[in-house]
Amino acid sequence: MTEIYLDNAATTRVFDEVTDLVAACMREDYGNPSSMHMKGVTAERYLREARETLARLLKVNEKELIFTSGGTESNNMALIGGVLANPRLGKHIISTRIEHPSVYMPIMHLEQLGYEVTWLPVGRTGLVDLDALAAAVRPDTVLVSVMCVNNEIGTIQPIEDVVRIVREKNTNTLIHMDAIQAFAKLPLYPERLGIDLMSASGHKFHGPKGTGFLWIRDKVKVQPLILGGGQQKAMRSGTDNVPGTAGMARAAMLEMKDLESKCDALYEKRDAFVRGLLDLPGVRINGGISRGSLKMPEDITACAAPHVVSASFEDIRAEVLLHALEERGIYVSSGSACASNHPQISGTLKAIGVEKRFLDATIRFSFSFDTTEEELKTCLEALAQLLPVLRRYVPGGRKKGGRRV
Repeated sequence: MTEIYLDNAATTRVFDEVTDLVAACMREDYGNPSSMHMKGVTAERYLREARETLARLLKVNEKELIFTSGGTESNNMALIGGVLANPRLGKHIISTRIEHPSVYMPIMHLEQLGYEVTWLPVGRTGLVDLDALAAAVRPDTVLVSVMCVNNEIGTIQPIEDVVRIVREKNTNTLIHMDAIQAFAKLPLYPERLGIDLMSASGHKFHGPKGTGFLWIRDKVKVQPLILGGGQQKAMRSGTDNVPGTAGMARAAMLEMKDLESKCDALYEKRDAFVRGLLDLPGVRINGGISRGSLKMPEDITACAAPHVVSASFEDIRAEVLLHALEERGIYVSSGSACASNHPQISGTLKAIGVEKRFLDATIRFSFSFDTTEEELKTCLEALAQLLPVLRRYVPGGRKKGGRRV
């Protein structure tokens, strides 16, 4: 049975070229980059080349990049480190109701430390309420954090408008963007966007797990969270992860080659897949419908990343449909796999006003640039066959007509 992997927002298969590079770093060039002998010098060269590669792709200064263990650490460092390093800017924080747990949990931690938090509402497609943002920014707002692409429904936030509104109200406020689902999927240049901090995670773009980075705009103060030997200019102590960092940079380089054309091709596949879903009875799409922009879209439905589709299926539990597809070799998610593998109701779906009967009936399909039209067609065919069968049973263990099963 051929496997069809449609859970790329959870993690991606590491590129073969990346695994080869990681293996070489572990088997041959295994020195500690802090060592002064040639083994250390060789290892340090891998780190320098990785930093240069990512800086070139992002069009930033390589000194502005800090390597981390992944998106969660990057977000924690940006939020907690950014706020604690700038006490004079104020004690007010703004974020949205659809952020990833690695954003809202650090912010809740800061709230326990005495910071005031404003959680912005979003519309039915997941777009942040810009009027609410404008009303929320204050002279004592130290930080605003808005994710670029939502990990559950794929909505692209209008980051350029967020930056404009915040800067009009308070030029000193730090602006953080969680780009974990956006980096290497959309053209992103943080300096041009006007943000101050940006997080990314290697395993979302075919790099090794346990890798990531935080971009910190020059002269922005961030307090280190990990103290020790003073690596990375004392911003993130600990022996450098040479194999992972080298692999992450190589994956980014491969993924971002011809990025715009790859995005266009994936959008075409996504649009066809969405049309196929909507042709099925009892299916609704959550979030954006088609391609979007980091600018405020003229069409409110044009706000979707190319690789994420969230669909709700009437009268079917998501977990049941997930396993039915799995039996056919099709792998999807019933929500964000980054938070927990335990079933829970999505806060994002609640925030965008999804009806209660659909909250536990939602599947996330997420693609890579290598996902084929044939794979998506096969998935649609499987859904067309499975939905009538699964709808014979309603949630709660009752068969239509009242007989228990």
